[in-house]
Formats: sequence, structure tokens, C-alpha cells
Amino acid sequence: MLGAMSALATASVFLDLLARDAAAIEYDGPVVAARVAGAGAAELADLEAAKRVALQVRATLARSRRREAELVALFETAGDLAALRDLDAVLKAIVSRAHTLIGADVTYLTLDDPDRGDTFMRVTHGSVSAHFQSLRLPMGAGLGGLVAQTAKPYVTSDYPQDARFRHTTEIDDAVGEEGLIAILGVPLALGSRVIGVLFAANRTARPFARHEITLLGSLAAHAAVAIDNARLLQATRDALGELRTANELVRAHSASVERAAAVHDKLADLVLRGGDVEGIAAAVAEAVGGDLVVVDAEGTVTAEANQGSDSLGLGAAADLIATSAATGHAVRSDDLVVAAVAAAGEPLGALILRAPESFSDVDQRILERAALVVALHLLMRRSEAEAAERLGGDLLDDLLAVPVRHTSTLAERARRVGVDLERRHIVVAADAAPADRPRAQFAAGRLAGAEGGLAGSHEGRIVVLLPGDDPSSAAQRVHSALRGGLAHPLTVGAGGPKSDVAAYADAHAEAVRCLGALHALGRDGSAAAACDLGFLALVLGGGDPGDVVRRALGPLIDYDAKRGTDLLGTVEQYFAAGRSLGRTGEALHIHVNTVTQRLERTARLLGPDWQEPARSLEVQLALQIRKAMGL
Repeated sequence: MLGAMSALATASVFLDLLARDAAAIEYDGPVVAARVAGAGAAELADLEAAKRVALQVRATLARSRRREAELVALFETAGDLAALRDLDAVLKAIVSRAHTLIGADVTYLTLDDPDRGDTFMRVTHGSVSAHFQSLRLPMGAGLGGLVAQTAKPYVTSDYPQDARFRHTTEIDDAVGEEGLIAILGVPLALGSRVIGVLFAANRTARPFARHEITLLGSLAAHAAVAIDNARLLQATRDALGELRTANELVRAHSASVERAAAVHDKLADLVLRGGDVEGIAAAVAEAVGGDLVVVDAEGTVTAEANQGSDSLGLGAAADLIATSAATGHAVRSDDLVVAAVAAAGEPLGALILRAPESFSDVDQRILERAALVVALHLLMRRSEAEAAERLGGDLLDDLLAVPVRHTSTLAERARRVGVDLERRHIVVAADAAPADRPRAQFAAGRLAGAEGGLAGSHEGRIVVLLPGDDPSSAAQRVHSALRGGLAHPLTVGAGGPKSDVAAYADAHAEAVRCLGALHALGRDGSAAAACDLGFLALVLGGGDPGDVVRRALGPLIDYDAKRGTDLLGTVEQYFAAGRSLGRTGEALHIHVNTVTQRLERTARLLGPDWQEPARSLEVQLALQIRKAMGL
């Protein structure tokens, strides 16, 4: 009974030691106390046996706690991998846990660099050497090279003296600077491929236990998974980024194509609905912004939008137009963008844009498409003009023939092309050099179409029939419209106005006489109507005497007719008397003051310059013609 109680007491002592996790040396205490108390050999043997069992239990508990800590570390690492956001943070956590669990002085991780063909230090924990932390190792060198080549863990208890692997001066110097002696390396493997090595190292010749090798291998496996996952995640992110970029590019391109197509459709619709270049310019300016002008082949502005030509230095665009015509694309210099308008190699003009800051490649394509639409519009108008010219030319030939036949038929034919011959019209004739005639003829057709008249060729001249009452103005308009781009002078004469079908031949003859007078005066390249030349048209071109009299004396004739006065007789006697007021009064039997009053009224009717030499000559000649012809 006493022996059993003694055994229970012994077990209780060692259980207390186990319960408070006493140090191993404390387990010798009960044995020593029993020996001092004079216990027998049998009792001391029981105590020794109980101590050994207790120490075994203690070791088993320690291994269990260590294994539990290792499992917790592995579980936390797995959790980090599951929530992977930052590869650096995960790798640092793995190396830090290896340092804590194994109790090594230094833990570190190296990775292969395929681009440079070597290995570099990726993460360290416990290192104090900057050289060691930035170390790059040749492939196959050092302990890590042996691990990578064999894909197996390797341990060395004395790195400087171990001859199993290839030493290099750089590696040995870095290891020596860090003071490392014992090193354990395990591979970071993805399948059969080793991508790096995880190390644990001590600054003393401390051996590494098997379980430490196993633990470091498990951490290395997690590190390899983390690296592979991170690479896959980054690859996925890169692919998504590229896909997003590609999608944005496709969407932007699609939007630009749709925008350009919408503008092109709008421009085409404008042309098909009979719109003009002004409408095209406005649509383009609205689409791309900026100030826009359209010029013809001679550089004359034919349309503008927004600020238009006021804000553009058109002189600087000539070289850009030539470059655009040669390349077939719009060209840009600073903020000026030019797209040439051409058809079959023939220059027709250009679109000149002062581009806004937002001007893009899409806007450039819109401008280029607009140039094509303008070319199409001009070609259509040219075709219409040519057709109208053929039709109008035949009609003009018949209308200006002498004698005029089938007047009712001529009026009906004119109505079919939108010309009312009952209205007052002016006939304008132009002499152009043979080389210039096609261009001038086209311009004449365009002008006639714009003003509702006719244009064609007759007796070797370009003839334009325009509605209106002012032959002088009509001559100037025709001259301005036809002379652009011609290599030789263009001379223009006008006659009329006339409103009877049978009278247009007379108006044409008047215009031809005016042309003859201009050539005789050496005024080639100018424009005038018979009324602009006065008696010179009569003398040089065979003009109508009645027209000369009416132009010079018309206001006086009308005044006398309405009021029963004799201003004409007074003026005639005034010139006959050598412009003497006294002799004029004596001849007319009126007071000098009355002569003065009549001459003052004449000045108000004919203008204050009626006594100037040139005007005076015209008035006197008209008086003589009137007297001689009884007009």
C-alpha cells in the first residue's frame, strides 16, 4: 500500500512538471531529492524510469505544439494566397514565417530571371548586408544552383568549406559579409520547373532537423503557388487591360466611322437635294468646327462658314493646296488644314480650314470626304451647265438670227428652260482668245444659270442673255465672272435692254458695236455698254444715233416735254454764242438773268460737269445729231 502511494506521489510530481511546462532540467529535481533523502535503489530506479517517461511526454507535447504552429503558419499562408492582392506582401510573409518557425538567423528567397539569364535576391528577412540583399547569382552557382539543378532540398552545415557546389567570389563575399555558415535551401517548383529557391541560414554551424526541411519545403510550395498565381493574375489583368484598350479602340473607331458616315450622308443628301457649296461648307464647319472657306481653281472664295476668309491667310494655302492635290489627302500646317478639290487630275479648288484644337484624324477624313463631295457637286453643275449651254446655245442662235423667225416658238422654247423673253433682258457679247474660250464658256453658263438667263456661242463670240435693265452693270458682272483664270484679256460689250423676241437681235448688234468701239479705243480687256461710250459708240462702233441723243440730252428733252420750256434751245444757242450769256440773251430776246436761271436748271438736270470739255463735246454732238436727223 505504501509502495502504491509512493508511485502515485512520483507520478503526481512529474505530472505537475508537465502541467506547467517546466524546463527539462527540472525533471531531475525529484530524483535528486529522493537520493538526498536516502531512498533505496529500487525507489531511485522507479523515479528515473518515471522521469524518462515524463521527458518523452514532454517532447511529444513540444512536437505537437510545434506542429500546430507550423500548421497555423501554413493555414495563414494559404489564407494569404486566397486573398492575394500583393505578391510582395505574400512573399515577405512566407519568408518572415520561415524565420520565426525555424528559428533561423536569416531567411531569404531567390527567383530566376529568364530575361537576364541569372538569379536575383527577391525577399530577405534578418539580413544586415546591403550587398547580400541586392545579390545576383549566375545560374547553377552556389547552394541555390545545386538546389535548382536537382530540384531537391540541400543542407550545408559549413557553407564556406562545402565543395559540393560551385563557389563564386561574388557569392562567397556576400555570404561572408552576412556571416552565414549553415544554410538550408529548398526549391520553388512549379511542376517540373524550378523558378527559385527558399533559404534558411544561421551564422553558426547549426544543423537543420528533418522537420525543419519539411516545413521550409511546404512554405516554398506555397511561395511557388503564390508566384504562379500572381503571374497568372497579372497576365489576366494585362489581357483584360489589352482587351479593354482594344474594345475602346474598336468603339472609338466605330464611333468615328459612324460620325464620318453621318456627315458624308448629310453632304450627299445636300447635293442630291440641289444644295450649293455654301450649304456643304456650313455642314462641314458644323461637323469639325473652325473657320472654313471653299475656293475655286483660281483661288477665288466661293463659299465660307463661321468667320470664313476674314480669319484665314489664304495666301499661305497655295503650297498646301498643291501638296494636297499631289498626295490625294488633306495636309496640315500649324492650325491650317487644306483638302484639294479635283476630278480626273483637274484642279477644281480646295477646302481651307482653320482647325480648332479638337481637330482629329476623324475630322481630317471628314474634310477629305467633303472635298470629294464638292468635286461631285461641281461636276454635276458642270454637266448641267454644259447641257444648258447646248440647249441655250441653240436657242440663242435662233433668237439672234437675222431675220428672226418663228417668234412664238422661240418664246415657248425659252419658257421650257425657265427664261421669260417678255421680260426685259440685256445681251452681253464677249471676245475671248481661242485658248480661253472653253473656260470662259463654262463660266458664262454658270452665270446664266444663276441669274436665270441663257449662254452660248454665236458668230465666234460668247453671248450671255441676262434679265435686267442696266446693261453697264450686266457687262461688268459678265466680265468679272468670265475673266478668272484666263491667260488673255477678255473684252465685253452689252446692248439693250430689250423685251420683245424680235428685238434681241438688235440688242446683240448693239453689244457687238460696243465691242468694236472698245477694240478701236484700245480698251481690250475692259467691259462696257453702248451707253457708257456715248457718241464714241456711234463714231467707232456704228451705234444708234437715237441712243446717243437720249443719253446726252434725255433729261432736258423730258423736262421740256412736260413743262413746255425750251431748255434745249437755250443750251443750243449758248454753245452757238460761244458760251456768252449776253449774246445768248440777245439771240433769244430774254434777260441775262433768265439765261443764267435756265443754265442753272440745265446743270441740275445734266449734272454739274455738263460744261466740262468731254461732256460738253458729247452734248454739242447730240444737239447736232438731233438737229440733223430731226429727232
